[in-house]
Amino acid sequence: MSYHNLLDLLEYAVVNHGIRKVITYSPGDTTNPKVTIYAEIQREARQKCEILRSLDGFSEGKIVLLHLNDHFNVITWFWAALYAGCLPAISTPFSQNEGSRNAHIEHLSKTLISPICITNRSSLDQFSGQHILRPIAVESLHKITQKVSDISVKEPTPEDTALLMLTSGSTGNAKAVCLSHGQILTAVAGKASVIRLPQDGSFLTWIALAHVASMVEIHIQALFLGVDQVHVPPAEIITNPLEFLRLIDRHRVCRTFAPNFFLARLRNALEATSEVPETWDLSCLQYLASGGEANVIETCAAVTRLLMKFGAPEKTIITGFGMTETCAGAIFNTSCPAYDLANRLEFASVGRCMPGIEMRITSQGEQVALGANQAGDLEVTGPVVFKKYFNNEEATASAFTKDGWFKTGDQAMIDVAGHLRLIGRSKDMLIVNGVHYNPEEIESNIEDARIPGVASSFTACFSSLRPPAQTESIYVAFLPTYGNEDITVHLDTLNAISRVTMMQTGARPEIIPLDKAALQKSTLGKLSRTKLKHAFEKGDFVSYEESSREKVLRYRASHHQAPANPTEELLLRVFSSVLQIQDDDFDVETPIFELGITSIELISLKRSIEEHLDLTATIPIITLMTNPTIRSLVKALKDVDSPTTKPQYAPVVTIQPHGTKQPLWLVHPGVGEVLIFLNLARYFPDRPIYAFRARGFSKGEPHFTSIEEATATYHSAMKSRQPQGPYLLAGYSYGSMLAVETAKMLESNGDKIGFLGVFNLPPHIKVRMQQLDWVACLLHLSYFLDLITEAQSRELAAELCAAPREEVLAEVLTQADPCRLAELSLTPVALVNWANLAFDLQSMAVEYEPSGSVAKMDVFYCTPLAVVAQSREQWLREHLVLWRNFVRAGGVAFHEVGGEHYTMLGKEHVFTFQKTLKKVLKSRGF
Repeated sequence: MSYHNLLDLLEYAVVNHGIRKVITYSPGDTTNPKVTIYAEIQREARQKCEILRSLDGFSEGKIVLLHLNDHFNVITWFWAALYAGCLPAISTPFSQNEGSRNAHIEHLSKTLISPICITNRSSLDQFSGQHILRPIAVESLHKITQKVSDISVKEPTPEDTALLMLTSGSTGNAKAVCLSHGQILTAVAGKASVIRLPQDGSFLTWIALAHVASMVEIHIQALFLGVDQVHVPPAEIITNPLEFLRLIDRHRVCRTFAPNFFLARLRNALEATSEVPETWDLSCLQYLASGGEANVIETCAAVTRLLMKFGAPEKTIITGFGMTETCAGAIFNTSCPAYDLANRLEFASVGRCMPGIEMRITSQGEQVALGANQAGDLEVTGPVVFKKYFNNEEATASAFTKDGWFKTGDQAMIDVAGHLRLIGRSKDMLIVNGVHYNPEEIESNIEDARIPGVASSFTACFSSLRPPAQTESIYVAFLPTYGNEDITVHLDTLNAISRVTMMQTGARPEIIPLDKAALQKSTLGKLSRTKLKHAFEKGDFVSYEESSREKVLRYRASHHQAPANPTEELLLRVFSSVLQIQDDDFDVETPIFELGITSIELISLKRSIEEHLDLTATIPIITLMTNPTIRSLVKALKDVDSPTTKPQYAPVVTIQPHGTKQPLWLVHPGVGEVLIFLNLARYFPDRPIYAFRARGFSKGEPHFTSIEEATATYHSAMKSRQPQGPYLLAGYSYGSMLAVETAKMLESNGDKIGFLGVFNLPPHIKVRMQQLDWVACLLHLSYFLDLITEAQSRELAAELCAAPREEVLAEVLTQADPCRLAELSLTPVALVNWANLAFDLQSMAVEYEPSGSVAKMDVFYCTPLAVVAQSREQWLREHLVLWRNFVRAGGVAFHEVGGEHYTMLGKEHVFTFQKTLKKVLKSRGF
């Protein structure tokens, strides 16, 4: 069949292969996938097309930016946008740096001409702090019951743009590559001709669909060939490489993708275990594509040998070259590793062109191809090469030569056999784990952090592959401001640089302190990354690295805490294996966050601990976060898992341990837990954040029975951690009352309160407390925890107001988000116990009447619950201003913030909230 556009392709796939499947796995679950046949994908897309057409601002040709974190939604909304006559653009992950993220969003909005933005509810906080792009959560979009009036949409031509793919999500200068219908169709046909694959096989991707290879080479090519496709969340594969092979065996995968860094992990995992099932049959795996970064041939050869033990062909790994601008891979080496070993190559060649593309090597802008084995600039042309960047004529013009060849920016040569060999990059960009990063942005973030031990303007960042490592690492060189023997400052500085870099890239850097002689600037006052990298790879910095290492070892030796029991010894080995660090780099008292642990590593660590310890329950992530050392974790796990050990209640949770500014103490809301403060704490890297957690979460732990007991407990814990004031204290909702009572206790003992924050609570609360029965507490808790929506909470309250507790619980669990339940490790029993705790906390305040006074107070208010006031103005005027009766002359101020009572600290509003809070702290002298 001749396809004119992608919609033709989907229609053909549905008619001829309609029962083929899109198989999608959820985070935390690689056993029970969602299975959707191609025909259902088309129906789902058409329904979502109607939703798009109903949105404010919809018009034909409008760009729809898809910032989604699950494959199923990306796929269905992509096709929905095409059916609606819109232009889908798939968003890349945002930077964790606030300034970079907001600049990137502003750039996207301008480049994509104010697009419709579809996202997940869990990602809404990423859009906080900017007012340019208005995201719409898919969870808030419901099916249209009545058909929207038809909009005449012309059939796309092969020349029309079908998809916009962004070249970079790690900087604010992303370009949107226009991929046309004809270009994509030509590309998938060319890819399919490289190796003929069996019709009964399936394709598998664990790379986000924001990557062009995942979208074109897996999703669209699977439709083209009429085969099943399997989509797995990245964390499930990265944290457990052997799961990759299990899924290949289970789904009879014939084609998938694995960049060099993951091949290295896979090799390590296979060589480190003897528990690989002998029943694995990988003879189905014909095509393991690898690209995105240089492939180490020794790694390719080793992985090939390991895969062949399970029946995989000798030429399973296909290295290649491609870019977003070429619809991903377009040049392939189908003779890896044999060809590369025969030619004694350190890095794998990337082979020959597929149909639809040509390549040449030129020199210094000349439009004449160089001969074999001559190095120069790699340029490509052909129908699979893009024609333009969207809304960026300047970038388009500079991307092509005068005779129309695309300048890739890579240095390469073509050998006598016609194989392409990459030899470097002309662009000053880092590629780590297959992801591009701008070194200037990393350097800027380190400068902005104003780390005391780092000299201003003397920081440089580059990437390099150092044997025996099998993938490139990030290196940060800096000029220290401290003396050579200031070992403690040295370690603090390395940890601070590591944390900043990890926030930006998710990768742990290697850090090299240099002296000024090694950090020579140009006449323009710039450090040369190229020269620094060259000097590093020559070995010029070995003495600096050894000196730094010696200081770290000396510090560790003088502060080393050895394991005290077999469990600590076991966990030390687990931590070392998962985090890939040497035992002398940490001990049982080293907080894991000082090691720059990533969220993926945290998940991997959690799972590995559960596998190695015979626990009767899973470990909640909060347990790892609140017990960040091996010693404290062992104790916490013993208390949680032991049927006889009485738990040791710790009221203080250290949410953010770093910083030299005065600590901020936060008191839990009526649900008793401190999870809500995790969003807020991330914006205070320079100030320790402590939170009070109610008693009663651990098995057998008694609940508080009175306000006096709770505040006395919190007061004692605060004084133990911070003996001297001034104290900065705030409470959220119900916790505001406990914060005020604790503040009064501090003042009565002669301590000074520097800041007392009340987050949306009036002084008189007993009437409201009397209204809250157990069912109301369960529903409020479920909404607060993001298990159900606010609308669901209201509907259930009306429907089940007189129902038994068991019936209400069953309905909540039926409607609850299963992913969120898994994330919080919430069983039905745990949810009931939590509701009991919340109910007991509320019951403590049914007769509460405020009394006495405090010196100062700052009240943060937002939209109230409908049952207590009809507007913010009424809420402030009739309820909140009554705090003036309990604050001494002139010491109270009121601050309006965004959101509603249950969402003011949620992901959507926390960014603006923290800005207000910082402004208030500054006004109070902190």
